[in-house]
Amino acid sequence: MIKVGLCGTIGSGKSTVCRMFEQLGVATYIADDRAKELMNCDKSLVEKIVAAFGSQCYIGGVLNRKYLASQIFADDSKRLLLNSLVHPAVCRDFCFWAESQSGDYVIVESAILFESGLRDVVDYTVAVVVPDSVAIERAMARDGTTREAVMSRMAVQMSIEELRSRADFTIENITLESTKAQVESVDRALRDEIS
Repeated sequence: MIKVGLCGTIGSGKSTVCRMFEQLGVATYIADDRAKELMNCDKSLVEKIVAAFGSQCYIGGVLNRKYLASQIFADDSKRLLLNSLVHPAVCRDFCFWAESQSGDYVIVESAILFESGLRDVVDYTVAVVVPDSVAIERAMARDGTTREAVMSRMAVQMSIEELRSRADFTIENITLESTKAQVESVDRALRDEIS
């Protein structure tokens, strides 16, 4: 089973592109969503989070996201510690999930594909990119937030140039029609690799 990693900056339209791959019959794994689930249901991960951040991380067996966020956003070393616990669990979970799928290939969508270690478990990478101005407008509209808030999140992400240079495929997500054509082209190229 070929594993493909799909990444992109905030507002690039990763979810839209994933849906287009799904319409082509490709199973997709959304790393961020699954990480949130694992932080509640993976017993080993829960124990590690409690050991690192205290029992107040969970209320009634459910992750106290507000408390944990207050810990990690105030202290970079704590954020890195949490990532060092969660990212390996997500990588393991994705690989286990991928083995149970059918089809020529599967996709894992992760905004931090290269930073999280997921790059090490995939065969190919796809970067979804848009100009910063487009990403900012989309993220502001989607999240109902300010330009400054979006730009501060973008400041800590990999640049479009770096994503382009590191990815095997790049999809420019400007118009739906053009994006769909590019998705179909990447799909054909990946299926050709398999046959």
